[in-house]
Amino acid sequence: MVVFSHEIRRGFKSLCIWTGAVSFMLLICMLMFPEMKDQVDSLNDMFADMGSFTSAFGMDKINYGEAIGFYGVECGNMLGIGGGLFAALLGISALAKEEKDRTAEFLLTHPVNRTRIITEKLLAVIGQILIFNALIVSVSVLSFIAVGESIDVKSFTLLHLAYLALHVEIACICFGISAFIKKGSLGIGLGLALLLYFMNIIGNISDKAEFLKYITPYHYADAADIISKSAVDGKYLLIGAVYTAVGIVSAILYYSKKDIAA
Repeated sequence: MVVFSHEIRRGFKSLCIWTGAVSFMLLICMLMFPEMKDQVDSLNDMFADMGSFTSAFGMDKINYGEAIGFYGVECGNMLGIGGGLFAALLGISALAKEEKDRTAEFLLTHPVNRTRIITEKLLAVIGQILIFNALIVSVSVLSFIAVGESIDVKSFTLLHLAYLALHVEIACICFGISAFIKKGSLGIGLGLALLLYFMNIIGNISDKAEFLKYITPYHYADAADIISKSAVDGKYLLIGAVYTAVGIVSAILYYSKKDIAA
């Protein structure tokens, strides 16, 4: 597992920065909840008059005055965007960076076949996502304790499992794309993550765009749906698993035969 260990060490600084940034935003957001809670009636009236904006973020489905509802809407969006961007960056650079940094010749001359390299790099990506999510969950639990609110354990657990699946899916799709890129492009990964996020918003607003819900993982990780139903939509989660598998298989099949520039 030499490649795995190297990738974990290589990405440690980035992992700390992204985890620290998202955790800080989540904590600050939750510390605002007690003040927002006292104004819940006026906030609910305001959201009720905001039409499509309310539907876009699911504010019409949950109680914004409850800690889990506030957490799902406010903190859930931060975790979705921040975690999605982090996962995209991990995936899109995993394979392409060897050619971009001109380290491919050194790596591939070692007695390790490409399938093993791909596997260990993928495990390193998923490992960093797991660490990121575990630390985020810990900070989130502490934030609930800090504001003196109890946690709806089922909704909280389902929400974070859905976001974990979302992060893994985005990372694996970008991992597959990474195999086809020669010089690397962080812009592709960031652009894809943001595009998927806005697809979910558009799908929530317009009935004519509901087909987008079958494309973006942000739909099955929609906090409002998960909290209001106390469940994750298995149909969309299964579709996401297919996209994840396609990304992994594409990377293995193409990179194993790819003519890699030194």
